Amino acid sequence: MNRVFQVFRRGLRLAYFLVVRLSAIQRSFKRAYDDLNRHHTLQVSAALSYYFILSAFPGLILLSAVMGFIPLPALFNHVLTLMARLLPAEAMSLVYTVLPDVLGSHRAQWLSLGMIGTIWMSSSGFDALIEALDIAYDAKDDRAYWKTRLLAVGLAAITGGLLLVALVVTVLGPRFGDWLGTRVRISNAFAGIWPALHWTIAIGFTVLAVEVVYFLAPNVKQRFLATLPGAILAVTVWNALSYLLGLYFRHFADYNRTYGTLGGVIAMMTWLYWTSFVLLVGAELNAELAKESKKGSLESKAAPSKAEPIPRTDVDQAA
Repeated sequence: MNRVFQVFRRGLRLAYFLVVRLSAIQRSFKRAYDDLNRHHTLQVSAALSYYFILSAFPGLILLSAVMGFIPLPALFNHVLTLMARLLPAEAMSLVYTVLPDVLGSHRAQWLSLGMIGTIWMSSSGFDALIEALDIAYDAKDDRAYWKTRLLAVGLAAITGGLLLVALVVTVLGPRFGDWLGTRVRISNAFAGIWPALHWTIAIGFTVLAVEVVYFLAPNVKQRFLATLPGAILAVTVWNALSYLLGLYFRHFADYNRTYGTLGGVIAMMTWLYWTSFVLLVGAELNAELAKESKKGSLESKAAPSKAEPIPRTDVDQAA
């Protein structure tokens, strides 16, 4: 009888915990939705798309130079093929037109002599993203300019490396396990699970890259795992939106007819606009979940342990 009572009591505790957590998650989603309007997220996304398009081609140039040293044939061409599945056709035509003219036969020089300037230019998008995430977290960024700029360079390098791993694993394809099994003594189980494993690794590293941005960029103290919900939401919605935008550009929109030679630029900015919006939506959700767990406040990274935390605004408290 006592055992039945203990099981019943544990069940009640579990049900209470689930109700409390679901209620907290529901409140977080509601406040995140309200913050999208209060923080003018659509306008901020438009500004981010401008900075991202400025840094896109320097980033691709640097990526091409780095991939030239990876012993995989035509690796960068495979990356462009994967990008073509996500980007609009007009945008990819712009990429295919610009990159050969810029790179030419001087790829090694881009990596050696122009590396510093290229990294600096490619980090401009992350510098703007840091400011946008501070807005999403209601955080005041009192860090020095050189610190945030170095942070932007570091974020560009770290996330670029993580996404590069995801791209390389995707390029290897589902049959890499069988190919590796014919040359290296590995178990048949590895070759059997590789088709599912390579997608798991690719998606996992993509989510990890977004987590790193959410964790390091805003000027707030938070746990790394606390950034996981927003990262999963952002990557999931981003893939779905990229697919839907691809359908829209292929079957409904004809930017080349409307904008002429600027069609590729407009299409790329549209894709970057929604990519920025999705990143900010994930950040808003993480911020509200963190505020919920910290009872409505987040501390600045530079604040001492006894300093007052960053309070939630009146709009948040009213919600």
